[in-house]
Amino acid sequence: MSRITTHLTGAASALVLGLVLAAPARAADADLLVFDWAGWEIDGVLTDYVAKHGQHPTYTFFGDDDEAFQKVSSGFKADVGHPCSASVPRYRDANLVEPWDTSKIPEFANIAPHFLNSSIFKDDGGVWFIPTDYAYTATAYNTKDVPAEDVASLSVFTNPKYAGRISLPDSADDIWSLAFLATGVSDWSNVTDDQFTAAANWLREAHKNVRAYWSDPAEMSQLMATGEVLVAWSWNDGVALLQAEGFPIGFQRSPAEGAATWFCGYVNFKDAPGSEDKAYDFINSILAHGSAKALLDELGYAHSNTAAMKEISEDELKAAFVDPVTTTLLAQTPVSAEFREKMVNEFELIKSGF
Repeated sequence: MSRITTHLTGAASALVLGLVLAAPARAADADLLVFDWAGWEIDGVLTDYVAKHGQHPTYTFFGDDDEAFQKVSSGFKADVGHPCSASVPRYRDANLVEPWDTSKIPEFANIAPHFLNSSIFKDDGGVWFIPTDYAYTATAYNTKDVPAEDVASLSVFTNPKYAGRISLPDSADDIWSLAFLATGVSDWSNVTDDQFTAAANWLREAHKNVRAYWSDPAEMSQLMATGEVLVAWSWNDGVALLQAEGFPIGFQRSPAEGAATWFCGYVNFKDAPGSEDKAYDFINSILAHGSAKALLDELGYAHSNTAAMKEISEDELKAAFVDPVTTTLLAQTPVSAEFREKMVNEFELIKSGF
C-alpha cells in the first residue's frame, strides 16, 4: 500500500493525531478477548460492560478485513470478532464461528431487518452475525479547487484534470464498489464476466490518476488536509472530521451513478478461550441505546439499533453524513469466497500497474 509522508499544519496535525493516537493504558478483563478494528475501544459503547465487570475487555486490533481473517484462520483465538458483512462468508466457510443465542440479546429485536436479509447472517442454523454499525463511502473533494459539477459523476476519478490528485481506498470492498457503480452496476451479487472486465478496465484508468491508496481515514484526511489530494473515494467519518477542523472538504453522496454503503458487526468464535457469558455482556453493551450516540461521536458511524438511532437528532446525523441517502446505493453485502478472491487478486494487479 502507498503512504505519503508530509508535514501538516497545526490543525491538520491535531486532526490526524486525534484519529490515530491509542487509548491510554487501562486494566483489561482477561476473560474476554475482542478482535476488533483499531480505534474501537470506545468508553461509550462499553458503559454497560464496565458497569458490570469493572473493566474493559482485552482487545487485539486489526487494520482491515483481510488481515483479520488471515490471522484467525491461521490459529489466532479470540472470543468475538468484528468483520464487515462482505467478509462473513469466509468465517462461516472456514467453520470458525458459531451462532449467537439471540434470546440472550434483548436489543436484537431492534436491529433493522434489512441488515439480516441474507442466509449468510441468519438461516435455519441460527443467527451468525450481529450487525452493529454502518456508514457510507462516496466522493470527498476540495470545494475550493474542485467545481461541484466535476463530482456530479464518478467520472471525476478518471478525469485527466486530476492526474496525481486522486486518492482511492486500499480495500477491495470499497474499490470495487466504486468501479461497479461507475460502470453501471449497483448490485454486485451476480456480476457477469463482462461487467467485471468493464469495472476492472475502469479501475485501470482511475489508477493512472492516483496519488496514493489510503489505508485508514487518518491517512485520507492527511492527504486532503494538505491539499495534495483533491478528490478521494472516502468513508464519511474522515470528511466530517475535516469539516469540523475547518478544511474546505465536501462530500458528494448523490452523484449520477450512486454511492456505496457498508455495515459491520460481531461474530461469535468457536472454541473461544474466554467467557461466553461475557461475550453476551459485550454485545449487549454494544447494542445498548446509549452506544449509538457514542459511536456517532467517536467514530462517525451509525448504529444498527433503529430504536437507539431515533434518539439522535437529524442535525447530528447530517453533520456526520449518516442521514439517509436518496440515491442509488451499492450495498457491500456478502459475496462468495471465489468472487472475493477474484476482486482481491485483480485489484493487486491493478495497483502494480498490470
